[in-house]
Amino acid sequence: MRTTRQSLFGAIAALTALALAGCGSSTPTTSRGGGAHAGMQVPALKALDKLGTPEGQVNVLAWPGYVENGSNDPKVDWVTDFEKSSGCKVNIKTFGTSDEAVQLMRTGQYDTVSASGDATLRLIAAGDVEPVNTSLITNYPDIFDALKMKPWNSVNGVAYGIPHGRGANLLMYRTDLVKPAPDSWGAVFDQVGAQKGKVTAYDSPIYIADAALYLMATKPALGIKDPYALDATQLAAAVDLLKAQKTDISEYWSDYLKEVQAFKNGSSTIGTTWQVIANTAQGEKAPVDAVLPKEGATGWSDTWMVAAKSQHKTCAYKFIDHIVSPKVNAQVAEYFGEAPANRKACAETSDKNFCTVYHAADESYFSKVHYWTTPIATCLDGRTNVKCTDYATWTKAWTDIRNS
Repeated sequence: MRTTRQSLFGAIAALTALALAGCGSSTPTTSRGGGAHAGMQVPALKALDKLGTPEGQVNVLAWPGYVENGSNDPKVDWVTDFEKSSGCKVNIKTFGTSDEAVQLMRTGQYDTVSASGDATLRLIAAGDVEPVNTSLITNYPDIFDALKMKPWNSVNGVAYGIPHGRGANLLMYRTDLVKPAPDSWGAVFDQVGAQKGKVTAYDSPIYIADAALYLMATKPALGIKDPYALDATQLAAAVDLLKAQKTDISEYWSDYLKEVQAFKNGSSTIGTTWQVIANTAQGEKAPVDAVLPKEGATGWSDTWMVAAKSQHKTCAYKFIDHIVSPKVNAQVAEYFGEAPANRKACAETSDKNFCTVYHAADESYFSKVHYWTTPIATCLDGRTNVKCTDYATWTKAWTDIRNS
């Protein structure tokens, strides 16, 4: 199931072009206040005032593994009980990339979506999702405070979604071949050494942020304060670093099972990974370890959002409340392989060490993680004297890198 998620941001030009079109909207827009999104134009939409009578169904757009009804595995089902108790039949549609999710949401056919941070601002700017009334989500108070009202799930004090789960993009290496043990992203950029030709990297435009994060720590003169807020000069520096890295790349990965195999057979010895991938590789006896480098890391915090055109908003709210409830959030986190967003979920996991392994409540650990956020022309670091590069520009840059 998880392998579909791992194919995020496939370089499908036509699809990407359609998705990026979501950054614009014919809907009348209004500029909200200051802060990280100062000057960002967003539709003047309102959150639901109160719950009504359940409409009988809810159309859910989600990452594979987030919404399981027993059809893939009879033992994995957190939907059936919800349908019985709420009266809302759950119609599930999965997607393989964030670009695909953005395109599908533009159809108006879905009521709620589990969006990663590289998609959320596109959905907000296009008017495809509306603000959420957090008071209607009974489990919202139990969500880790560090995940609430962030640049990828809110706009200037207005919540646009409910946090679901989070994880970091780690540095994985072969312990028998990479010595000494690396503690810096320099090991995949400018200190590759004997691992030349055996570096692996995430196949996505958002990987540009990984290069920017490294430059933020090692090239302070560039003035990078946020790896998702790059002006033209800063983006060019990140692109140059990634073009130089390409000669060391063995494979750009999108399917995590292929990354596991590459580390097992030694064709890849070092590169970006997720905790679940490291766990899988270790479970298959690969001599690997994973570390959060000293520069920090990029990562993800997924968000449940409500479609502006939803015809089943009461069911959508009830579904979101259910999916972030302690027991279900624990089930999803374990099945998918990420830290749950609900602090009470840790008491519900079948593996009582799960939340420790995934650092679920370790805010010191996650303070070093820069969560995926959609690059937009308005600089998310607060600068107003320059224009930042948007996701469309990053996509073109990534294509240039891959073709260099």
